Amino acid sequence: MFKRIYALLKKDVLLEFRQQHTFYGVILYIASTVFVIYLSMPDKPDGTVWNSLFWIIQLFICVNAVAKSFLQESKGRMLYFYSIASPVEFIISKIIYNVLLMILMSGISLALFFFFLTNPVNNTLQFTGIVMVGGISISLVFTLMSAIAAKAQQNAALIAIMGFPIILPQLLMLMKLSKVAFAEVFREGAVLQLTGLIIGLDVLVIAMAVVLFPYLWKD
Repeated sequence: MFKRIYALLKKDVLLEFRQQHTFYGVILYIASTVFVIYLSMPDKPDGTVWNSLFWIIQLFICVNAVAKSFLQESKGRMLYFYSIASPVEFIISKIIYNVLLMILMSGISLALFFFFLTNPVNNTLQFTGIVMVGGISISLVFTLMSAIAAKAQQNAALIAIMGFPIILPQLLMLMKLSKVAFAEVFREGAVLQLTGLIIGLDVLVIAMAVVLFPYLWKD
């Protein structure tokens, strides 16, 4: 099982290196968006605005980078994968790949924000940890949405229709949780409660992907 998951994961990484337009396209999107924000704001944004802009951009980075993971697979290639691996192995490899990709993109985005828009964060290490957790959470949701939408004809539109209502509450929780790194005072236990809720949602999404994808696989 682990060998097949590793082989599928390696396949995705090699494809990304060979078809570099997607990877560099997302990096260009991040850099150009942050640069436009930098040019449009004569004064440096305060912590609240900075935090909100960062997470909104994270959402669209995920749409561009992660949500297309199933859409780029041709039917012939999918039939071949179906013959050599189980549906659970296939979806797990996609989840791992998308999580790693989103962590990388989140790190690049954070570095560019710090460079162009300064660093208003009081606790940079804590905020970086929250960003990594947030990148994982967003990538999990859009991996599941991409798997479902890949079976539809208007798959890109379907991802937006299904994904955004699901991701918005999670995004709002991440925005609120990240405020702790800006030295905002929370009531006792609120930070642990928010963190536990986000991790719980992540576990639920992974479980749904593992349970539901075999039924999509059959079709």
